[in-house]
Parts: sequence; C-alpha cells; structure tokens
Amino acid sequence: MKKLVLTFALFGGIFNMSAQEEEEEQKQGWTKEGNISLLFNQSAFNEEWTGGGTSNLSGNLLFDYNFNYLKDDFTWDNRLLVDYGITKQRSDEFARKTSDRLEFNSIAGKQLEDSNWYYSLFLNFRTQITKGYKFGEDAETGETTRTEYTNFLSPAYLQFGPGMMWKKSENFYVNIAPATGRMVFVDKDFTSGPGYVGGDYFGVDANKAMRFELGASVSGYAKFDVIENVTMENLLNLYSNYLEDPQNVDIDYTMNMKMKINDYLSTNLIFQAIYDDNAVQGFQIREVFGLGINYGF
Repeated sequence: MKKLVLTFALFGGIFNMSAQEEEEEQKQGWTKEGNISLLFNQSAFNEEWTGGGTSNLSGNLLFDYNFNYLKDDFTWDNRLLVDYGITKQRSDEFARKTSDRLEFNSIAGKQLEDSNWYYSLFLNFRTQITKGYKFGEDAETGETTRTEYTNFLSPAYLQFGPGMMWKKSENFYVNIAPATGRMVFVDKDFTSGPGYVGGDYFGVDANKAMRFELGASVSGYAKFDVIENVTMENLLNLYSNYLEDPQNVDIDYTMNMKMKINDYLSTNLIFQAIYDDNAVQGFQIREVFGLGINYGF
C-alpha cells in the first residue's frame, strides 16, 4: 500500500504541473510523429590507473512512434515504443542487456458532451525482443555462466478493456478500466521442465503457456516542458488482479526527461520502476543517463 500511495503522490504532482499548461487546439484527422534516439555511455581506464574501475561501453536505442486520430467527439491514440540497451565491460565475457521493451498502446474514446470525460476502450501489448539471461559463476572454474530465462514473447502481456478516460489533450490523460482482461503468454518450455513449481515463472501454471487474469487497470500519460528545452514524459500503469491477491497492485512507471542541446543532440535521463510480484518480490529499478543522437520524423 505504501508503494501505491507513493506512486500516486508522485504522478499526481506531475499531473498538477501539466494541468497548469494552456490547452492547445487539436488538429482534426490523423496526426503522426516519430523519434529515434541513440544514447551512449562510455568509461575507459588505462593499465596504470590506480583508482579502480573497469572500461565499459553501453548504448541504448529508443524508438517512439505516435499515430493519432481525432474526429469531432471521437479520439483514437496509438503509440509504438521500442527500448533496447546493451552494455559490455572489458573484464566480462558476455555483453548484458540494460533494457529490452517492445510495447504498443491503443486507446479509443467517445467524448461526453461538454466535458473532458470519454467512454474508452484500451489495448496494451508488451514483450521483449531478445533473449534474457540469469548470470552466475562456475564454482570450479570461476568463469561467468548464463542461463536463458526470457525470450521474445516469453513473457508477453496483453491487456484490454472498457472504461472511462479523462483527457485534456494528447499529452495529458488518465484512463480507468475496472473490467480489464489480462493474458500472460510464455514459452511452454519454461514451465514444463523437471521440478517446475506452478506459478514460479511469471505466475503461469506447470505445462501451460498462458495465464488469464481479470482485474482493474489505471493508466496515465503526461508530457510537458519543465523549462525551456527540457521536456519530461511520464507513463504510469497500475493493475490489480481480482482473481488472486488483489491487494498486490502491479506498478509500471517510466519517466523520460530530454534536455535538448540542438535539433540532433540531447541529454536524456530515463527512470523506470516496476513492481510485479509474479516476476520479482520487490521493485525493479532502472536508470539510464547519456548523450542522445536524435532524429525526428
């Protein structure tokens, strides 16, 4: 509960900042916008360096494409996100992923007359692109070992359901869906091995490739200018499963702050916090900071 209150407080403050901005007149018909960013981080030490440290190189690819439709009192917003990062240390045999996310969001709304409220229908799909590994150390040789743990579409999450949306603009909305279906897809190979205990792999039962849940979903999006040339984007998704442990609310919050240098260069700060007790009994935290090369289209 403390985690949920803290998340609402953080995002509520962001919404209050966004609500103070002047609402822009929205264009009828289709609007499309995309951006590709490459973030780089690098550290290097020569053999004589005595202060400690390991040379490393890391990179992160961000692809963001929006295609939205507006016609009178009907709105339909779609977004495709790709976030993939990798790092390699000189002393490490394997390169390691720092992020891997493929996500598609779609939400349609029919506006209630003279209000910011809409009847809504939403869909969210997310997975990862490449294999994920758990790393360890061989007790005899001391060498690094890795064991495949995830893969493309394992896991994959599909959520959908009707609800109500409060929307000020394409850059500021909250959607509440009290009857949300969620399906968790996995590769059956991960749930059918010897000694597998049902539910250990993202909540999926033994010898199964899918888990169905019914619950409530709250999602929010806010994008605004903090100061000149500094833009903050926030995405929040909450989900409670009515069928099992409804008090354990899944949380997925992402913040992307872009500090513009010019049309092609920026400094980006990405922060992500995930809580999903079917995956890990605790918060998963990710932070990326680096120089970005941007291309908008």
